[in-house]
Amino acid sequence: MNDYLKKIISDALQKLYPDLELPEIILEKPRIAEHGDMATNVAMTLAKPLRKAPRGIAEELVGALEYDAGQLESVEIAGPGFINFRFAASWLYDALNGALQQGSGFGKSTLLKGKRYQVEFVSANPTGPLTVGHGRNAVLGDTIARLYEWTGAAVEREYYFNNAGRQMRVLGNSVAVRYQQLLGRDMELPEGSYEGEYIVDIARQMTEEHGDAYIDQPDHILFKETAEKVIFADISKTLERMNIRMDTYFNENDLYENGAIDSVLQRLDQKGLTYKQDGALWFKTTLFGKEKDTVLVKSSGEPTYRLPDIAYHAHKLDRGYDVCVDIFGADHIATYPDVLSGLEVLGYDPKRIDVLVYQFVTIVMEGKPFKMSTRKANFVTLDELMDEVGSDVTRFFFLMRSPGTHLEFDIAQAKESGEKNPVFYLQYAYARIRSIMRKVEETLEDAGKADLSLLQHESEVALIKILLDFPEWVVSAAMSKEPHRLINYLNEVAAAFHKFYHDCRIIGEDPGLAVARVTLLKGVAVVMANGLGILGIDAPEKM
Repeated sequence: MNDYLKKIISDALQKLYPDLELPEIILEKPRIAEHGDMATNVAMTLAKPLRKAPRGIAEELVGALEYDAGQLESVEIAGPGFINFRFAASWLYDALNGALQQGSGFGKSTLLKGKRYQVEFVSANPTGPLTVGHGRNAVLGDTIARLYEWTGAAVEREYYFNNAGRQMRVLGNSVAVRYQQLLGRDMELPEGSYEGEYIVDIARQMTEEHGDAYIDQPDHILFKETAEKVIFADISKTLERMNIRMDTYFNENDLYENGAIDSVLQRLDQKGLTYKQDGALWFKTTLFGKEKDTVLVKSSGEPTYRLPDIAYHAHKLDRGYDVCVDIFGADHIATYPDVLSGLEVLGYDPKRIDVLVYQFVTIVMEGKPFKMSTRKANFVTLDELMDEVGSDVTRFFFLMRSPGTHLEFDIAQAKESGEKNPVFYLQYAYARIRSIMRKVEETLEDAGKADLSLLQHESEVALIKILLDFPEWVVSAAMSKEPHRLINYLNEVAAAFHKFYHDCRIIGEDPGLAVARVTLLKGVAVVMANGLGILGIDAPEKM
């Protein structure tokens, strides 16, 4: 309907003002339902260029509109110049039938058809199991990828990691010390080592497979390689448990081996954008508006994150993606602008990099925040969280707030049973619909085709209108990278369903009306199932 409204408004404007540069036509739902189903302020935006009163422009525009009475019931002017549109009942019934025919495809669009999107997320180095801190990143990335797929894009999910560097050396050394302890040596873990029980488990696996063969070789690469293999297998299982799959994995170390890092440094140097000072190599980021220049390579010779990140993003863009989406925690907020600056001076379009920065998660247990540290091992793993509350609840809780909002994951609330739990509220609504349909369809098997024009109760009409909004909410959530918008919408659908079911009986009604109402329930089931599917959450037939 939005496309139809924009077309008839544009056609009328071109007819009235042929020399006018057409403005963006914005359509919004009126705050008060009685004012109509959709409204535009286009007359007010044209007041200045046309040098006319908005209401006068609105009157001219409404007079010039050519529309199908089967689509629109009425067009009215309100206030200083708003134009309100009221949908025709016949259009609502036809659109509901169309949604039912599309079924599992209802809500999909071609907005991003022909576009290649890459979404890079999780990207935790294999130094330990995935924690709650990684969980929000993982679920946001996967759900945003799903939203892009629903809007027509070809999407690839990528996991970027580093199995080299200081963190991995510390990991290997931590396993080596635990290995020697298990074999009877009196040793202490050095300060800064990884202390989790998972390190002991890996060391125990090495003693079982190799005995004491490496007791005098604490620097042997096998300690690091075994730890990496075990931890990455654990990470993969955790992601699979969360209904997340990756298409590609990219190792940061490849950027050093294939010369990409050296190439970036050489090109930045040729452009006069680097210099040496205090033994470090600096990037002249003050030229791009920063207060201070930025270190690319430390005096120790170790690069900062910015250098490989510039090379990595250049590599991504070279692979031909139209848009590369990064899912970053708030600790990256100061670093990614340097990466974009580096890409721009290397000749890349930084607008092809789309960054989502999300706020961190606090686990609340017994009303108190629970602090986490991977090294000290006083963290909550994603698997432990899912053991407590389930994978559906875990995904839902990570998604139900805006990414830019700090998230408190309340274990007690997540463990609530029944409709007090926000994810169960939606799942119960779907399961209840399916239960009603099973009961009623047995008695209405021979009642004939549904006549949707019988759906005239205000609760029925309100429910139809909400269902037909689903495609727009999918696009809105995708373009804003805010999956919680879809959750808010599904809550509205569930509330409208409960009101409809309270106001409109099915069993005991005239068979024709009962069939029409069951058909409406099928529409609700389609939207609920599709919406939950985008969120990566199960739509249960029974609960």
